[in-house]
Amino acid sequence: MLKTITLGLALLLALSACQDGQYAASTRHLAPIPPATLALMSAKGVSPADPILMRAYKKESEIELWKRGADGKYALLKTYPMCRWSGQLGPKTREGDRQAPEGFYAVTPASMNPNSSLYLSFNLGYPNEYDRSLGRTGAHLMVHGSCSSRGCFAMTDEAISELYAVVREAFAGGQRAVQFQSYPFRMTPENMARHRQDPNIAFWRNLKEGSDRFEVTRAEPGVGVADGRYVFDAGDEATAGVVARKQADDERQVAALVASGTPAVRLVYEDGGQHRSFRETMVAAGGGLGEVSRPEALAAGPREVAVPAAGPVALAGKRDPVRGAAALKPTGPGGTEAERQRLLKIFAAAGADQE
Repeated sequence: MLKTITLGLALLLALSACQDGQYAASTRHLAPIPPATLALMSAKGVSPADPILMRAYKKESEIELWKRGADGKYALLKTYPMCRWSGQLGPKTREGDRQAPEGFYAVTPASMNPNSSLYLSFNLGYPNEYDRSLGRTGAHLMVHGSCSSRGCFAMTDEAISELYAVVREAFAGGQRAVQFQSYPFRMTPENMARHRQDPNIAFWRNLKEGSDRFEVTRAEPGVGVADGRYVFDAGDEATAGVVARKQADDERQVAALVASGTPAVRLVYEDGGQHRSFRETMVAAGGGLGEVSRPEALAAGPREVAVPAAGPVALAGKRDPVRGAAALKPTGPGGTEAERQRLLKIFAAAGADQE
């Protein structure tokens, strides 16, 4: 009986995240930053020792690397394509849901795994204070090599080698923690308009507050948690007006897009995605990326499900219309977790009807 329970727990843990074992000690974690990237840093007036910040976008399957200059502002250095992420757009809420996390995380020197079984890796620090405040569970959520994901952001071995080296040198330069901002998509008015009736929209609007502050100031936002929400740079009134103007302008653009007929949609993935360049490589070469988790789930890409007032309906040409779905109400800034879960169940039922 004890053996059965032990095996069951081991299986559950294996399905919960990208299990990152330890290989025998190697020197891959000591690989230098590639000369081309060093030249790019020099051209932008930054050095390997300067602080960094990362921003990830699931829909676009990209991770941005930003470097802080002598003026204290961050500038985009490079964008890396993701080889694999799993789950759907939306936050990770429980162990085993295959979701890659969304939110604001801190990568520390202790997060680095130089002997990773996934080539190299660093832990994102999920669950953070916000996740814990909502009772969310899970662990071992990472950025790593090996094009396979159970809730992580996977890159090619070459890409993680470079990114690992950049993070390592920033720590060597004195940075104590690297902020990792994880978003469902780029927080543009177009994306906010199209996803305005998604069950996660209230959460995404909260994430956008932090994104807007970074976009305006090009400084790392201070992150806190209060009343089940992220709060950013609490007490900082110096830039509040500029940020508020950007938010108001974005809202006007969203309203104009809605008025012009931009449909509300929900993207439904078989199991996550990958950057289009990798998908094209897989199709052209019949593989070529090594072991890719669930390649069959990547073949067709996401389905777009329209969300009119009557409920979710597959867009013309995408899938047959969904029948029997309950009416949906947009989840506004005051939307509750219960309402979000109610809408997620509706979409789950809608997806089952389509198959």
